[in-house]
Amino acid sequence: MTLAELIQQYRLAAHDAIEPYFVGDDDLTQLFNEAVDEAAIRGRLIHESASPAVCQIAVKAGQTTYKLHPSLYEIDHLSFRREGQPRRTPLALTSTEELDAGMRDWRDEVDDPAFAIQGDKQLRLAPTPLHDGQVLIEGYRLPMSPMEGNDDEPEINAAHHRHLYHWVMHRVFSIPDAETFDPSRAGQALAAFTGYFGDRPDADLRRITREDQAHTVKGYWV
Repeated sequence: MTLAELIQQYRLAAHDAIEPYFVGDDDLTQLFNEAVDEAAIRGRLIHESASPAVCQIAVKAGQTTYKLHPSLYEIDHLSFRREGQPRRTPLALTSTEELDAGMRDWRDEVDDPAFAIQGDKQLRLAPTPLHDGQVLIEGYRLPMSPMEGNDDEPEINAAHHRHLYHWVMHRVFSIPDAETFDPSRAGQALAAFTGYFGDRPDADLRRITREDQAHTVKGYWV
């Protein structure tokens, strides 16, 4: 569905199809972009393994911290390839607490990285890189750019498009002091959206999941 078709679907469902509208097209455009982001996170809908902007980070010897692409929110593969070498070596996602427990001098070690700590916006490598190279990433991301024009389409499979309006209705009916305020309809719309795309994992759950992956590499520290 195009953005124009999504907006029309909302207007029919929300009984807001006659001008002057309760909610303008610009506001609905913003809310549908929000709905696509929310769906992508809940359903883990966009997996990226090819885009150099998302999947490749140039590593410099002596530098430990690097920015992640802003669309990337969950990593499921991480590796390091030294400059001039044909093969990559895995990087284990872990936490500072895990490294402190198993490699107390990791902050002072200089070698090819074996571990990585994923923050909200950045990646920290350990040990400190001895050589230039590349970090290679695969993972789940948000759409690369928002919908703006009437003919733009969401960057998720077309099968999901017709369920996006539930999020928009939830947001519109949740605005206090607005003519559209209706907590009951807002709750029903959120339940419909959640029923299709799933619950939203919070930041703590994603952090715990990442750190749990590192538990399988404790043998490296012995």
